[in-house]
Amino acid sequence: KLGYYFTPGSSFDVYVSGSYAYVADYTAGLRIINVSNPSNPYEVGYYDTPGVALGVYVSGSYAYVADRHAGLRIINVSNPSSPYEVGYYDTPGSAYGVYVSGSYAYVADADSGLRIIDVSNPSSPYEVGYYNTPGHAQDVYVSGSYAYIADGGFGLRIIDVSNPSNPYEVGYYHTPDYACGVYVSGSYAYVADRYAGLRIINVSNPSSPYEVGYYNIPGWTRGVYVSSSYAYVVNKSAGLRIIDVSNPSSPYEAGYYDTPHWAYGVYVSGSYAYVADYLAGLQIYEFYGYGIEEKKEEPVSFVKLLKNPVSDEIKLFFENPPYEELKISLYNAIGERIRTYSINKGSKNINLDIRGIGNGIYFLKIENKGFKEKIKIVVTK
Repeated sequence: KLGYYFTPGSSFDVYVSGSYAYVADYTAGLRIINVSNPSNPYEVGYYDTPGVALGVYVSGSYAYVADRHAGLRIINVSNPSSPYEVGYYDTPGSAYGVYVSGSYAYVADADSGLRIIDVSNPSSPYEVGYYNTPGHAQDVYVSGSYAYIADGGFGLRIIDVSNPSNPYEVGYYHTPDYACGVYVSGSYAYVADRYAGLRIINVSNPSSPYEVGYYNIPGWTRGVYVSSSYAYVVNKSAGLRIIDVSNPSSPYEAGYYDTPHWAYGVYVSGSYAYVADYLAGLQIYEFYGYGIEEKKEEPVSFVKLLKNPVSDEIKLFFENPPYEELKISLYNAIGERIRTYSINKGSKNINLDIRGIGNGIYFLKIENKGFKEKIKIVVTK
């Protein structure tokens, strides 16, 4: 792992353009992270959208945010340190994903299917057409004259958008589980299909798509990005998996990294994979074509959780006691901070009181000037 940045919300999606990573950060809106040095990313600006930021696409000077019940928000990011909203379109459903091509933004709008928004004037967007898919539109990818929809329980839907005011379905493929994400490269659509892993669909004839290969991944597969001969797949429990798809009928795993939390979104730029890792924010990894490598650095402080699950107390042990005061925060599974602790420098054994906290999954964020770490905690009474 080269670098990371703990965003204040829950990272769902990421798009990289130039020296910046744009993160859809759930209730914390759009966060803009400078990644010119991937080992030391830092936030330069943000815009707190009114809804829940689930998807993001950047084109030119604008970031297009799928903001769930608040629809499509258009943010001017020409100055990344001072982004501002220039326009919006309140879609009828819940905006989960967005793809921009030419003068149009294509929105995966959950129960309201595909919505096509004219954004030629970003300050005054308007809908020109729609197609109400049968499922729950989660994600969208546009290639040529077609929009490919990850449509939940109804798999992959292929929509002809050559005339944006009159889109229509030309073909579909029912994946075995629940299509959450889609990426199209060449003649293939790569579908993140929840518990059925990665499905590879031949779409050379859009009216007759068929599966040519698949790769099973344990856990909930959320998203996919294809670069060169690799599919970068994110999975809530299995982290980042890199699948060699040079032969689509026989994909195999080439590398992986078990991210700190739930990997929801991924974007690849050059040799770097940028992962939206829910409570662990933005995680940055480098792939050399034969496996994920971590940057070898001497730890400032190494912390061990002495017992897990826990009930009334969390016991931590620092092999190298920190030289600065530690700040420790405890978050619940939806990203709400529920406890904070300040620990004196030099402490080797630390006990944190968690009495009054209910059963469930929690996360400790431990940090000082030279050290950051996040640990998953299971509380059982």
